[in-house]
Amino acid sequence: MAKEKLSVAIIGGGIGGLFAAKALLAHGIEVAVYEQAPQLGEIGAGVIVTPNSSRHLARVGLKAAVEKYGAPLGPGSHYWHDNGEAIAPVQVTDSAGIGVYGMHRADFISFLAGALPAGVVRPGKRCTGFSQDGDTARVTFADGTSVQPDVVVGADGIHSELRPHVYPPSKPVFSNQAAYRGLVPHEQAPQWRNDIWQMWLGKGKHFLVFPVRAGTIINFVGFHPAGPDMRESWSAPGDPDALRAEFAGWDPRIGALLAQVKHTFRSALYDREPIPVWTKGRLTLLGDAAHPMLPHLGQGANQSIEDGMALAAILAHSDRRNAPAALLAYEKLRRERVADVQLGARRNGMRYDSMTGDIVQRDAEIVAHANFRKTLYDHDVLPEAEKAAREMV
Repeated sequence: MAKEKLSVAIIGGGIGGLFAAKALLAHGIEVAVYEQAPQLGEIGAGVIVTPNSSRHLARVGLKAAVEKYGAPLGPGSHYWHDNGEAIAPVQVTDSAGIGVYGMHRADFISFLAGALPAGVVRPGKRCTGFSQDGDTARVTFADGTSVQPDVVVGADGIHSELRPHVYPPSKPVFSNQAAYRGLVPHEQAPQWRNDIWQMWLGKGKHFLVFPVRAGTIINFVGFHPAGPDMRESWSAPGDPDALRAEFAGWDPRIGALLAQVKHTFRSALYDREPIPVWTKGRLTLLGDAAHPMLPHLGQGANQSIEDGMALAAILAHSDRRNAPAALLAYEKLRRERVADVQLGARRNGMRYDSMTGDIVQRDAEIVAHANFRKTLYDHDVLPEAEKAAREMV
């Protein structure tokens, strides 16, 4: 007898939710994505696409989109002291030479959504409740409607509506840092290389620059100390003059770039402590809903893509009856790796900002960090997920 096709509801139409939908469809699983916003979109900012996720994008037919919209980051990528003195090259490939791309988040959302069949993404659906018994799960929405899929995936971010149904509520952890983010058209800074990743490191601050949108835009992020009154927002307007003041006296290249900035956003940086449980019955979590992390390893979006591929590969071997066991297998596979990356991002942020005070030691750690990044980028979750699925059966 043919196995009954699973139905999956994903709550949240960000990078993680959209990729998970694409991966589930590629594995023959029925899926719908419910997004609270009236239309999909992202505030202008960049994201790094690393090999541990780009291999999965390629597997679901999106390699050409990554190459079209991304900006490859190649040799010449470098870490610098705040005064412009060189520290070390940046590792921008895995051990096999698969590269890293700078991507505009809006482009990422657009091509992920565009790769899904019409009707899969359902905007204007704000989740307001969840319930389940052993055989059914129900998600309710603010418009009074509800759905009853076999599996529910909470991909609704750090303030997830569904996370408290899995694990007791907890507060996000403030990092005592904020970030200015913005974009400068490359034509306004033609002297700036648009094929490399660069970061400047100073006491308590660091400044990151990489290209997006096939190199036509330069994306920057300026990390600096902040008090607890900072708004936790991706879209709070920042003051370009305050941004320039934060990094005054740094490498003149930064000053020249910031002279072109007319608009910037400023946001506080939060994560959460790793949690020991992601799954309850027919509900599981994915991406920032499960493991919000600081941006200091560039892994937030990439780990959510690993999540989506692992979830799809495991559910492909499941049916309605044993879906809860499949979700537990997914959680078991992902939880430890992601916790390591979450905590590693915290440590790397402290390293970047010279919090130990020993600059010589810090610089040695930056040099040695290339091997860690290779290990991070070499990881392929798909064989692990397929092995976990076989063991579950």
